Amino acid sequence: MAARTTSPEKRPGFFSQLRTLYTFTQKAFPWLPFLLIGILLVGIALGVGIGFLLPPVAIWSVILWGITGLLLGVLASLMTMTRLSTRAMYRRLDGMPGATGHVISTSLGRRWQASELPVGVNPKTQDAVYRAIGRGGVVIVGEGARGRLTRLVADERTKVQRVASGVPITVLYIGHGDDEVPIGKLASTIKALPKAVDRATMAAVIKRVESVSQSLTSLPIPKGIDPTKVRAQRPR
Repeated sequence: MAARTTSPEKRPGFFSQLRTLYTFTQKAFPWLPFLLIGILLVGIALGVGIGFLLPPVAIWSVILWGITGLLLGVLASLMTMTRLSTRAMYRRLDGMPGATGHVISTSLGRRWQASELPVGVNPKTQDAVYRAIGRGGVVIVGEGARGRLTRLVADERTKVQRVASGVPITVLYIGHGDDEVPIGKLASTIKALPKAVDRATMAAVIKRVESVSQSLTSLPIPKGIDPTKVRAQRPR
């Protein structure tokens, strides 16, 4: 009988995560290495320039400022790569069924509550409706063909209005057309909604809406997205 191991699973180290982040981002932006090298060179040049400008000018001072500029360049490179990796992730998510659930369940922060599972779904077309509740009220997000989402969105809106009268309801549609929100701007669009309810009201609305929500355990979840494969790991 094989002995059980009690040692915790070894997590990827910093450089392993950094390499994964770089590889993921570079696939979307082939010019990434040139950009990072340019940032490093600019940082070093700025540091050396400051070293020559600040009296008294000495070789050791120029070297120290150059090293400082290099370190700042490394920091700026990491920040730039992290931002680009986020853009690359949204590019890959764009158009994938289930992308909306992944975004609202991971990117809205503590002021909003949302699930990765849809609250309404058409099993045949994979059109789905998601819901987020926060200080800005209730947000209903439609993912799929807008014409086919009309009934799903209307049903969810009616259900929310029945138990949360007076709470603002915002309807968003994912897409690139008029009055639609690209998946990359979904989180920022929801966060930008003005505060309309306090925390106590928000908690009450969550309980009321969840009490009338039907269980979706028997409904198929839209396939086509594996968050573990598209989420860029951030170096720690």
